[in-house]
Amino acid sequence: MLLGPSLAAGASLRAGRSSLERQNIQARRHDFTYISNREQLEQFVSKGYLVRVTDGADFDLHGVSFPYTRPAVKTFVERLSRQYRAACGEKLVVTSLTRPRRYQPANASPDSVHPTGMALDLRRPNRGSCRSWLEDVLLSLEGEGVLEANRERRPPHYHLAVFPDPYLRYVEQLKKAGAEERYRVARGDTLWTIARKHRTTVREVIRTNGLRSNRIYPGQVLQLPTAQ
Repeated sequence: MLLGPSLAAGASLRAGRSSLERQNIQARRHDFTYISNREQLEQFVSKGYLVRVTDGADFDLHGVSFPYTRPAVKTFVERLSRQYRAACGEKLVVTSLTRPRRYQPANASPDSVHPTGMALDLRRPNRGSCRSWLEDVLLSLEGEGVLEANRERRPPHYHLAVFPDPYLRYVEQLKKAGAEERYRVARGDTLWTIARKHRTTVREVIRTNGLRSNRIYPGQVLQLPTAQ
């Protein structure tokens, strides 16, 4: 994704009323319906408003009752999971997607956006390095204004609400800029810090530039991997 390093003011993973309000504002801006039951969900699938999600090369579904989501959310899962597997060597695990209101858990907020199809839950990684990588990416994306991310504790997971129109515009900008992305190495840089800053991996930077080792020098110009 080649995310920028800056975060918008207030970006955090804390759940709360303000975060939920931002999610619902986006749902209204997209004119999304809050799906009530299985029958209405099936109608949305038949019309193409929701698309089916199945286990992929880089992610698995676990305990997902309704494996359907908005097309932009499916794109998000596919892109994020490719990066996550490259960085952590394991699959991303999706634990929830669209949930009609009738099937919301008892502790769910009545204002949850899961019934709109724009939300998903991700299992919290066990490894600290993978949690740090994932949280950094989510914070960066939240700072870009393309999603709202919450760290939930019971059970431990991440709740995400993807904002389809802003997210797809963001992806298009990445694709246009990706092939021309260059970085001039500064004093003190390492391949690890450069890869982390641009949300890619050392292996990908080495591969893209044909490097034979991890050694770099100030002033060297590196081509960053094209956005995934």
